[in-house]
Amino acid sequence: MYVDKQAEFSDAQAVTATAISTNVMDLISNSSGKNPLRDIGTVQDVYLVVSTLAAATDASSDATLTVTLESDSTVDLATSATVHFSTAALAFAAFSPAGTVLVAIKLPAGSYERYLGVRYTVAAGPLTAGTFDAFLTTDVAEWRAYAKNYVV
Repeated sequence: MYVDKQAEFSDAQAVTATAISTNVMDLISNSSGKNPLRDIGTVQDVYLVVSTLAAATDASSDATLTVTLESDSTVDLATSATVHFSTAALAFAAFSPAGTVLVAIKLPAGSYERYLGVRYTVAAGPLTAGTFDAFLTTDVAEWRAYAKNYVV
């Protein structure tokens, strides 16, 4: 799978409590402020991929994690963030094994504000360890081999 560093939100980002991705993407390439809303999910298939890099740990194994893709008019995603995608609250067992792909979805069409990032919301935590990768890509490695359904 091809990962462009400019389209990477998190690279082995440690998450123990609710946090915004290390990198937030600026969708406006110049400072003119023209066209503050963009629809980035329609021209070419672009996918959001979020995965665990190092296993998450929790003292009582009751933590949950919700991952959202958000855009906002401010870089800290704190003004009035628009949520474009959200997972359900994932139980600890669903995101604790290293290498688990939590999200691999095609970006939904819609009006994206200037800044785009990922928010990790930890509930019933905190986590004591865990690192995550999150990025945009046009090539998702989701091929699976299935058992044959025929007899020779």
